[in-house]
Amino acid sequence: MRRTVIAGNWKMNMTPSQTKAFITELAPMVAGKDKCDIVLCVPFVDIATAVEAAKGSNIHIGAENVHFAESGAYTGEISAKMLCEIGAEYVIVGHSERRTYFGETDETVNLRTKAALAAGLKVILCLGEVKEQRLAGITDEIVSMQTKLDLAGVSAEELKNVIIAYEPVWAIGTGLTATPEQADETCGVIRKTIAALYGEAAAEQITIQYGGSMNDGNAKELLAKTHVDGGLIGGASLKTDKFTAIVNAAN
Repeated sequence: MRRTVIAGNWKMNMTPSQTKAFITELAPMVAGKDKCDIVLCVPFVDIATAVEAAKGSNIHIGAENVHFAESGAYTGEISAKMLCEIGAEYVIVGHSERRTYFGETDETVNLRTKAALAAGLKVILCLGEVKEQRLAGITDEIVSMQTKLDLAGVSAEELKNVIIAYEPVWAIGTGLTATPEQADETCGVIRKTIAALYGEAAAEQITIQYGGSMNDGNAKELLAKTHVDGGLIGGASLKTDKFTAIVNAAN
């Protein structure tokens, strides 16, 4: 049975004090919801506060990015070892905003993925097509290629600590959402690619989230699809009631 994972991506929102208040409010709201894993990926300055606030709850804490070097002259960057030492369990790699605004490529996404896995972090690996690619009818080719490039050199054993988040770039922060059928179909393409790379058993085991404007209104229908095993939640993860509603849908 694949594990359903509901993960919030806070992006550049919430101060440490706001983080403490948010998790203190959220924890009792999601207590006992054990049919999915609950993760909050928060800005670096919030991680230590989030880890402390989440102690004793079923909420896991992750980071939003990681560098591929262990240390060195990379001003402003954060290594996997640093994330582990302050208590992060998960990290988002390759989010479309990192690719669009900060020059991430499949090569650097692959390097970050391998560095995070080597340090013992669980990776939420993001990939997906832009609007022009969807309209051109090459979505399947794009997500298959990204899957292969981003996981190059990742072993079958390491893959057990990878979650793939399919995020159609045209649906990130736009209010647009892929139809449940589109989401299921493309997640199925990713799963088929994993099967070709790692075998059917690995493909059946891997969690594939949908990450394009999933919210409290559409989560139930999306999560009901065969190949959608959870959600990477943006704006709705900043409201305790909306995030709880998505967790409830997964339960």
